[in-house]
Amino acid sequence: MSKCETTVRVGIIGCGGIANGKHMPALSRLKNVQMVAFCDIVPERAEKAAKDYGTEDAKVYTDYRKLLEDKTIDVVHVCTPNKSHADITVDALESGKHVMCEKPMAKTAEGARRMVEAAKRTGKKLTIGYQNRYRADSQYLYKLCRRGDLGEIYFAKAHAIRRRAVPTWGVFLNEEEQGGGPLIDIGTHALDLTLWMMDNYEPKYVVGNVYQKLGKLKGQANAWGPWDPEKYTVEDSAFGFITMKNGATIVLESSWALNTLQEGEAITTLCGTEGGADMWDGLRINGEEFGRLYVTKPDFRAGGAAYFEGRVEKEGDVEARLWIDSIVNDTELVVKPEQTLVVTEILEAIYTSAKTGKPVYFE
Repeated sequence: MSKCETTVRVGIIGCGGIANGKHMPALSRLKNVQMVAFCDIVPERAEKAAKDYGTEDAKVYTDYRKLLEDKTIDVVHVCTPNKSHADITVDALESGKHVMCEKPMAKTAEGARRMVEAAKRTGKKLTIGYQNRYRADSQYLYKLCRRGDLGEIYFAKAHAIRRRAVPTWGVFLNEEEQGGGPLIDIGTHALDLTLWMMDNYEPKYVVGNVYQKLGKLKGQANAWGPWDPEKYTVEDSAFGFITMKNGATIVLESSWALNTLQEGEAITTLCGTEGGADMWDGLRINGEEFGRLYVTKPDFRAGGAAYFEGRVEKEGDVEARLWIDSIVNDTELVVKPEQTLVVTEILEAIYTSAKTGKPVYFE
């Protein structure tokens, strides 16, 4: 679309939890965006989304292919279960739309590669919904890393640990639809954040272990109420050991249910030659200077005046704003599909290693 066009017409495919929780509210706060089409296999969900967020003449569909036939739509947001991400995204790109696809990029690495190839072939923009990159602490740490404050980052941990917070709605417990459990659901955020900080997307080999120790138990305490063990077909925890081609090591830990008191989601620990950082108690930077060890904690509060807390823009809002800006003004994507492809390849390698009991090597 030309730069002079200020109104971006968006279609939403998948009107469930993540669309209602992040995508549609964030887009609705952008003055140059109109949501003109909504698609869901459950008609009532699409109709409600159209009523809540759509233009007066917004269209409703149950078949996403019909939505893609509308040539006036500039952008599509794909918010469906993981299994359909690749097919819908490829079809949308080939229909002439730019695509924001919710994480993870795809259920399989093969699907993710098809998405990257389609974006290159069509010349359309493709990004993935890794909104944790847009958090204030993430942005601050990323700038420190790029400036070289940590030096060479050679050891890192990607944390996505919940003690008991198994999602009990939708198809989260369905391996066929999702491709896995906490590893592909929240571990993907932690891994994306860690690779981005390190600016390292060249894995050498991966070793993984996957466990289903608690998912089949009945009556477990859980943040969203007890889950149905009969429908629990994914792992409840997964762990990966990733060696990069430059020798760096990443440990990835993820769980929905694990007997631990150390919980943390979408956070990273980085260890470099000049300093380190972690996100366990807010963002903490550590190092050595003048023969002394130090720890610093940046203040990310927006306030500072009595009775005024300030306004902090939500990461989902920042994500949507910069995504639409990249289309209107042809600016560089923050989340590039080539990066998120590597995330998917590593996640798949952890699952494969766990099944085979062998390391998975990258070419």
